Amino acid sequence: MRVAVVQMNVTGDRDANLERALRLVEQAARRDAQLVVLPEYVTFLGDLERFADMAEAIPGPTTETLAAHARQYGIYLHAGSLIECSPVTGRFYNTSLVFDPQGALIAVYRKVHLFDVDLPGLLSGHESRVIVPGDTLCLARLPDLVLGLSICFDLRFPEMYRRMALAGAEAFAIPAAFMRVTGRAQHWEILLRARAIENHAYVLAAAQCGCDAAGHWHYGNSMIIGPWGEILAAAPEEDECVLIANLERTLVQKRRSEMPVLRLRRPDVYATLGNHQAL
Repeated sequence: MRVAVVQMNVTGDRDANLERALRLVEQAARRDAQLVVLPEYVTFLGDLERFADMAEAIPGPTTETLAAHARQYGIYLHAGSLIECSPVTGRFYNTSLVFDPQGALIAVYRKVHLFDVDLPGLLSGHESRVIVPGDTLCLARLPDLVLGLSICFDLRFPEMYRRMALAGAEAFAIPAAFMRVTGRAQHWEILLRARAIENHAYVLAAAQCGCDAAGHWHYGNSMIIGPWGEILAAAPEEDECVLIANLERTLVQKRRSEMPVLRLRRPDVYATLGNHQAL
């Protein structure tokens, strides 16, 4: 399957962001991509106080536009993530969507792990101020690929990816707005390659780059990674761009057969921790 990962510098103008995303989707389609993955918060990235103005219903006008473009180009379109209205007053979902080549919405995933961190002097963020966490994992079952869905900070929770791999995921979509400070500390690449290696799965990491409307700098460096941890395509820290790579389902099966870590797991032993007295 030929896939594309889109890197963008999303800022505070929702209409301009969407228009630019659609131009990049068109570029990917013209390069024969069958699946295109956009970054996290693809329509708006800025002050949390503006999320209420940017939140939208799903389905709604933006999803109709995305569906129409998936249908026009005959592609699977992973819409990165949108700010979705929720039942909780003043809070919203961070939601990924996947459309099929007929424009049908075939998968919805709401970000489970929220970015709530305090690194003194470096970085502070509290996504939970405005985002409600999801409570369900999600696979998108494409004809040529089973795709596990996740978003940005989820990357730091390996048990989530292992669970999706055990359920059949052969690739992981990771739209992100990864911060420059932790990216430059090598967390981004190391974590992406670890998720690929430990599950023998492809990783499709579509990232934000540049400065957003709130003045936060993002790391870029979008990547497509193979099931042996090899980097198949990589973007720079700056600049919007489209990465392309060909994925082979048989290679996932080959690696999982050669080094069958999924089969060799010992969950019965893992459950014993804390059940024995010290000798």
